[in-house]
Amino acid sequence: MINNSTKELILETARIEEVVGDFVALKKRGANLLGLCPFHNERTPSFTVSPSKGFFKCFGCGKAGDSLTFIMEHEHQTFPEALRYLAKKYNITIEEEAPTPEYLEQQSHRENLFTVIAFAQQFYQDYLWNAEEGKAIGLSYFHERGFTDDIIRRFNLGFSHDKWDGLTAAAIQEGYKVEFLEKTGLTILNENKQYDRFRGRVMFPIHNLTGRVIALVRVF
Repeated sequence: MINNSTKELILETARIEEVVGDFVALKKRGANLLGLCPFHNERTPSFTVSPSKGFFKCFGCGKAGDSLTFIMEHEHQTFPEALRYLAKKYNITIEEEAPTPEYLEQQSHRENLFTVIAFAQQFYQDYLWNAEEGKAIGLSYFHERGFTDDIIRRFNLGFSHDKWDGLTAAAIQEGYKVEFLEKTGLTILNENKQYDRFRGRVMFPIHNLTGRVIALVRVF
């Protein structure tokens, strides 16, 4: 585990214009730098880098952040991976410390929550494409609103069926604990009964900067 002082040194040393400049051709414009956004296709530059403030912002797609965020997003790296990338770029020696039992417990708890959410996302996606109800209601809803099959698959959209405990029962059968289903908000516990929070709704997953599903929201 990279210690806090090393993290701070990496973040203080990294220059946003140098980090971004390894991937994007930047041109001076006033106090800032301008270039074509690397996160979406554009012909007119809307990607701005502010050396004085240490952040980037695309006014076309809305992506924004600091040097670490840029590497995580552009190179699809985790937080520790991006820190190591920047440390190598600036020849900073990584000093690590053994993770505490509390930290390991927190990480394990966090991973369990993400694993449950990933299961739910796949469950809803499978139901959308393979169940008659999913195709008749969910897929039709997306098509009526102009979503192509490619977009639906690319963004991992899904559909939650109308059974009271469809997802909950399937997750428990696969070995997932009700404790984590409840903490993610996917399952509701009430007087020793457990049932799905989302039923009969199209589902949109929310991804973090590395592409991992971190939440699910319903529509209509």
